[in-house]
Amino acid sequence: MSYLKAEALVGGYGGATILNGCTIEVDRGRIAVIVGPNGAGKSTAMKAILGLLRLTSGRVLLDARDITALPTQARISAGMAFVPQTDNVFPSLSVFENLQMGALLRRDPIEGTLEEIFSLFPILAEKRNQLAGQLSGGQRQQLAVGRALMTRPSVLLLDEPTAGVSPNVMDELFDKITRIAAQGLAVLMVEQNAAGALEIADTGYVLVHGANRFTGAGRDLLNDPDTRRSFLGGRK
Repeated sequence: MSYLKAEALVGGYGGATILNGCTIEVDRGRIAVIVGPNGAGKSTAMKAILGLLRLTSGRVLLDARDITALPTQARISAGMAFVPQTDNVFPSLSVFENLQMGALLRRDPIEGTLEEIFSLFPILAEKRNQLAGQLSGGQRQQLAVGRALMTRPSVLLLDEPTAGVSPNVMDELFDKITRIAAQGLAVLMVEQNAAGALEIADTGYVLVHGANRFTGAGRDLLNDPDTRRSFLGGRK
């Protein structure tokens, strides 16, 4: 069984059902990517996994433990870390202070984790005393991921991590995400940039109307004519 499994999720907002039975899973050391058209339920599925959406049916398992009834904070304590698309740093705090905030609930020394993050994101070490609000968009995203990693999670959830960044920065972020997974984390990512995300994904999930339309290895989906024609603009 995969380390994280969201099984047959059904739910939505205000009486409108958005998730219609989708199943998403990822193991430690792997990257899973959720892609699909606008309104497909990608971010809603992420919120359901994090406990921000009450499900009508379905369940969420973490390391074979049913956590469906747990509130969000308990899921975070159990090892989940979430990086939202926007408002994911404290702009009035320095880079270093943002990272400290990520470790707020820890009761052990954080210096080793800080060094690991500075090694992964050298720009954060260089700008450690700079206000987060003065960083570029790509640097903010790196800081947001670094702050999430300060909790020492087993699962990293990323909602549109490359939104609004340049192609070069996007490639760099994807490279960092690959390195994070290689350290043994389970990484689940929602991405509008389907082509780039599927390049690095061990597993890709294409959602349509909250249900699984295509599931497979990332590069297999990237090269599949039906997936390419429907969701990648005919990319070859």
